[in-house]
Amino acid sequence: MVASAHAAVREEPVTYTDGETTMKGFVVYDDATQAKRPGIVMVHEWWGITKHIHNEARKFAEQGYTAFIADMYGDGKTADNPKDAGALSGSVMKDPKVMEQRFNAARQQLAKQASVNPQLIGAVGYCFGGAVVLNMARAGADLAAVAGVHATLGLNTPAPAPGTVKAKILILNGADDPFVKREQYDALKKDFDAAKADYRIIEYPGAVHAFTNPEATELGKKFNLPLRYDAKADQEAKAEAAKLFAANLQK
Repeated sequence: MVASAHAAVREEPVTYTDGETTMKGFVVYDDATQAKRPGIVMVHEWWGITKHIHNEARKFAEQGYTAFIADMYGDGKTADNPKDAGALSGSVMKDPKVMEQRFNAARQQLAKQASVNPQLIGAVGYCFGGAVVLNMARAGADLAAVAGVHATLGLNTPAPAPGTVKAKILILNGADDPFVKREQYDALKKDFDAAKADYRIIEYPGAVHAFTNPEATELGKKFNLPLRYDAKADQEAKAEAAKLFAANLQK
């Protein structure tokens, strides 16, 4: 008896450009259905596109989304140490225009995919990527929902005017993450309240930075950084993000 070909999550490289810069992203989707589905732009941690972001993208594909892994550094650059990671992420965040152009280039690629309903697009970002997607929401990007996961809160976009934030916003952070200061939360809340944005912040007790990344504990030990995987917080955060996207993208 011949087994029928099983539908599978497909991951395809996508080369695109931001001005003169070549970007190397990935589109990830389940080929079990031909129907158009909601899209999620995924923004990586400061290390660049790693195994963790590929795994997260597959999980979103299994939930019925087309995920697009954005390349924020160009040419698929990655870092294997904090010094290089800080330089790469800093090169994007120091100029909000660069950050916005690179995100928008990825969003446009996602919207063009045959498997995507371009009217239903959200975004998720991890660590550095969390700051990117929150800043894009502040800037009024055309996104239905945005989740920042162990998001750094380096706000480099102007405070939004009332009514300009389109996305429903969810911040899923470790309560004990030393990379995120209380005054940063205060500034973010003040801006979002004044803009009448729809946002929620959930902090997981005992969790530190990078808690959804199974490789975080080893990286934390290697570089003496407060990074640690937390299975419970990871599971709870994934469930919250799934609820956010289901409520706002699954029309």
